[in-house]
Amino acid sequence: MADEYFLLVCDQGPISVVLTDPGPRPIEAVKVVHRRAGLSLWHSKSLIGRLPATILEDVTQEVAEATVRELLEAGAHAEVRA
Repeated sequence: MADEYFLLVCDQGPISVVLTDPGPRPIEAVKVVHRRAGLSLWHSKSLIGRLPATILEDVTQEVAEATVRELLEAGAHAEVRA
């Protein structure tokens, strides 16, 4: 019998949410980062001061899209990166 080899391919790699611009209402963006990433308000504000910033790493597509949607609603610019 011949040996069989299988190549397992993942649908996608680790997914991240990257904030590229806090927009016209940075305080709202800080609140979203605080709520979604679980960081303190101080750390969230500090993170937004160093853009582009990875807000979440290794999350599901659904969580990433929901976070980006919430950041966009707050006036910020963010994207999902795989």
